[in-house]
Amino acid sequence: MKDLKHLIYFENLLENADNELIRAAKAEGRKCLGTICYQLPELLLNLEGCFSVRLRAPRTASMEMGTYYMTSLSCEFCRSVLERALEGGYNFLDSIFDAYACSQMTSCMENINHLGAIRQSNPDFFMQHVDTPMKADENAVRHMTRMCRARVLNKLAEAYGIDVSDDALRRAVQEHNEVCAVLDEIGSYRKFDHPTITGYEFAVLCLATYCAPKDLLLPKLKETAEELKTRWPDPNPGYRVKVVLAGSEVDDPGFVKLIEDSGALVVADRHCFGMFPGRTPIELKDGEDVLTQICRHYVMECQCPRYMDNPRIAARKEYLNALANEYHADGVIVQQMNFCNFWPYERAGMYRILTEEYGWPVLSVDRPYVVGSSGQMRTRIQAFVESIEIKKIQGGKR
Repeated sequence: MKDLKHLIYFENLLENADNELIRAAKAEGRKCLGTICYQLPELLLNLEGCFSVRLRAPRTASMEMGTYYMTSLSCEFCRSVLERALEGGYNFLDSIFDAYACSQMTSCMENINHLGAIRQSNPDFFMQHVDTPMKADENAVRHMTRMCRARVLNKLAEAYGIDVSDDALRRAVQEHNEVCAVLDEIGSYRKFDHPTITGYEFAVLCLATYCAPKDLLLPKLKETAEELKTRWPDPNPGYRVKVVLAGSEVDDPGFVKLIEDSGALVVADRHCFGMFPGRTPIELKDGEDVLTQICRHYVMECQCPRYMDNPRIAARKEYLNALANEYHADGVIVQQMNFCNFWPYERAGMYRILTEEYGWPVLSVDRPYVVGSSGQMRTRIQAFVESIEIKKIQGGKR
């Protein structure tokens, strides 16, 4: 297929945590607010005068300092983020708003705060923690609303003079929905029998929306959506099967590229940096507090295994099954970060239920934060692709 006009531009934005759009927004006087988890509603950090950046550690080479403070049995994503903070890689941040999602993310954030990794270069830096629920019901929505009002909106108004009114929140929701609509249009081309965009290309575009000011990204995202209307697929595509990629953090498009180089086209992304659920629109209604509606969306739509009640555990499997059907996948890859708290149990449950109850071929893997060109991972994916092809030949269910 013809190269996307702006692909290299988006790839360059992901090379460093402090990319050119972040620098441009800060030059305008806007506050750069870091966040590390989907569960804290990022659009609350995208009010006028500030913007959000999801923390990640591109091009990680060593985790020695992160391992020293968090031990070698801690999540490699969290250790890499701490390492990058200690190296000075997040000194551009004005503050961090952290969700108490899991103990290891909390430990990472507490180390950053306690060690003064960012405050040494920015004395005005501060960190706010938001307690997030473990159930999805109206009590959880009320709790989340109180937390976000007290520890996010009130702090933004106090520290930076940010407008946190309902009108300001509605404008932030409108921008969020605009980004979601463009990505949904781009992602819809992956539903074709012969998709006109690869999983790697989509991963680059989607990840950029987590790592840069959205208003500065939108023009090129819209151009890409227009470009795809006239893009034709290759007559002999390099993939052999289509898969949904699910699981914990995937903040490196290189991992998606490794999967696709092994013969599996990634047609949908259900992970913490993917399209689902992070880029689904929020519908607002009149007659109810806007913040409550925003928090309800994040609580009810969240697919994190932190939500441990039985209905949500079952709903996550049904969600993934529906996604695989909608995008005409041949199988599912469920991955988790090494030493993750929650995903090992979820991954085991997903493998059993998706294979036995829904009939999907499933590859279940744990992986290091830096996958690179892992020969072992490539071999496992290639074997998975071949197993799907054999089932097709044998007339299997899928």
